[in-house]
Amino acid sequence: DVLPSPDGPAPSVSITEIRQYLRAQDIPFHDGYSCLHTPSLFVGDHGGQPLSANAPFTLFIDKTTGSFLCTATLAEGTWQDFQANVEMRLRGISPIPPASSEETEEEMRRAREDARCIWERALPLWELLDEKEIKETKALFGISQVTNATLKRFGVRYLRTARSLVFPWFSPQDATLKGLKLVRVEKNGNTITYVEETLPRFESYRNLFGLPLIGRRDTELVLTGWELDALALHQAAGVASLALPRGTSCLPPTLLPYLEQFKRITLWLGEDLRSWEAAKLFARKLSLKRCSLVRPGNLQPRPLEALNQGLNVTKILRSALLASHKSIVSFRQLREEVFGELVNTEQVSGVKWSRFPELNKLLKGHRRGELTIFTGPTGSGKTTFISEYALDLCMQGVCTLWGSFEINNVRLAKIMLTQFAGRRLEDQLELYDEWADRFEELPLYFMTFHGQQNIKTVIDTMQHAVYMYDITHVVVDNLQFMMGHEHISVDR
Repeated sequence: DVLPSPDGPAPSVSITEIRQYLRAQDIPFHDGYSCLHTPSLFVGDHGGQPLSANAPFTLFIDKTTGSFLCTATLAEGTWQDFQANVEMRLRGISPIPPASSEETEEEMRRAREDARCIWERALPLWELLDEKEIKETKALFGISQVTNATLKRFGVRYLRTARSLVFPWFSPQDATLKGLKLVRVEKNGNTITYVEETLPRFESYRNLFGLPLIGRRDTELVLTGWELDALALHQAAGVASLALPRGTSCLPPTLLPYLEQFKRITLWLGEDLRSWEAAKLFARKLSLKRCSLVRPGNLQPRPLEALNQGLNVTKILRSALLASHKSIVSFRQLREEVFGELVNTEQVSGVKWSRFPELNKLLKGHRRGELTIFTGPTGSGKTTFISEYALDLCMQGVCTLWGSFEINNVRLAKIMLTQFAGRRLEDQLELYDEWADRFEELPLYFMTFHGQQNIKTVIDTMQHAVYMYDITHVVVDNLQFMMGHEHISVDR
């Protein structure tokens, strides 16, 4: 994914401009938490007629970017697309949702077809004939306490051939199958890792798992980072719960409209400090005033673990901390946070590099809000090293944005792909697609700037990327190129 397009970033729009435009066009709207709600341009035939305030408000405009989504027709686009459609309507032409490329459409159609085939081959767990196999499978995934009724309610199945749990993604419009997530367990000694695969691919997999079970009148929600946690929460506390498609790594803005109906959202994303950091980041997107966070700790593990340990899940939810805070606090309010930092000293020091143990001794790990500068003479290997350094974190789920002003993105991606594969792919071209597919799954983005750049444009692009993709690590290579050699008087 490349940000922004070479023609320059999409012009930013302020919330004031959006409101002024809607008023000027007589479009009724009301203010939501992260979006403005209006009647949809794409529902019914209203050529030239003003939109009625009695129509359902199914079109949502993101307050930060101006992009829109109609939940009734799934039409989506930029603020400019929205304005173009309003103009068409005024001229009596029926608005047309912005189309994606034929290639993308074809890819999505194929992915849906593949998903349908897998779904039909998968069985509900309790339909496996052998009781022993059912028990072993449940134990492997740590869901021995999860009842068949809960699995049935959420539509979870099991694909025997791949030894994977299958989580469906149903369209909120018509309940058709839009995609799947497959989760399998890999054991390495005593450590267990969960390997996930999605159809369609991750970047277009926008499933809030559990959404079809949400009622129109539900006003409270628990947001989790994992499908099995959503099952555990529903079973243990009877609460409305949803799982984010990419766990704690990002909350795509296109999902915000589906979360607008909730007056209170509790974020319980996991049991480590990275989940806690992600919860604070997502709460800002969702509007702090309605969010509460479950602080990770020994007595507050992730929901599935809490169910397995027989802990009181409702009590843990009640103890969630409000995300919004006043400007002045006392130590009493900080006390639990300080204790958390003392208990988790390893995690507080940041995400460790797996390939560079010596670097962990120097920097302790990658932490948000820190600036690290690498210096060295030309040709000493700074770019080669930093691409490996960033790749190491990216493989551990740290969302990364690259700004390479010195070498172009194709060359940089080639270096990183070679480092990722750990082999010379030019000698084994038949392996290229396999490694490229795996590389594509990484949360890695590139800015399309090259050579000297205006600082404001670069910063605006970074801010856009942070909002859209929850970027937590930005690499700039290198500072001299970015600064240029003019404006010597400016405080760099």
